[in-house]
Amino acid sequence: MKQHFTRWLPAIAKTAVAKTAAVSRNRRAALSVAGVAVLGGLAVGGPVAVAAPVTSGPHAGAKAAIDLATGRKTSTEAVKPGQTTGLDKVPTRADRPAKEKLVPHGVEGAQSRIPLDDAQLDNAKAIVEAAKETGVGERGAVIGVATSLQESKLYNLGHLGAYNDHDSEGLFQQRPSSGWGTSEQITDPEYSSKAFFNALKNVGGWQELPLTTAAQTVQVSAYPYAYAQWEEQAADIVQQVW
Repeated sequence: MKQHFTRWLPAIAKTAVAKTAAVSRNRRAALSVAGVAVLGGLAVGGPVAVAAPVTSGPHAGAKAAIDLATGRKTSTEAVKPGQTTGLDKVPTRADRPAKEKLVPHGVEGAQSRIPLDDAQLDNAKAIVEAAKETGVGERGAVIGVATSLQESKLYNLGHLGAYNDHDSEGLFQQRPSSGWGTSEQITDPEYSSKAFFNALKNVGGWQELPLTTAAQTVQVSAYPYAYAQWEEQAADIVQQVW
């Protein structure tokens, strides 16, 4: 799984386009690389990742492209828990799961956070719903959301051409060539989430494993320790939308 920040440019482009066109919540269209170049003059705010020490930040070329696409300078200001994460859009439930259920082993290392737009929040909700339906519960949901935060920043990414990591697509960057399903299937948030959770259930004792170990056993990523940095934000998301 590539770490280069250029992978998120198509998602940034889609966010900008979504502000000028009504997109059905149930459309489930995967984001493509088309449209980035035409956004240079649009002064719209795109998502800004706050990288933990476990990952590298965007390289100079990527930063310039992000600035061009979003019409703003990329920020390195930290996003604090509960701030600019999109969770203010979700009503608080009295019966939300306790934090000890969501993060039973404590977080591993430095944590990262990103702001969430409506598309990301909808995808997070789809992951949580799939966790309920597949029976992996609140802890499974946290693992799923954290994995998608690392793999796609919670964007449903289609094939990105030159930016693509092999044939990886969707919320979890699953590969048709590895048996995850067809391109159409793995860019369906419900299908891809259930595929991830069904694979997670085949990991012996996954409930007791550190998040990064459980996620890596399913994903087999080149960056196995990168998932851990999203555990805290994933837990906050799951607690709010469960």
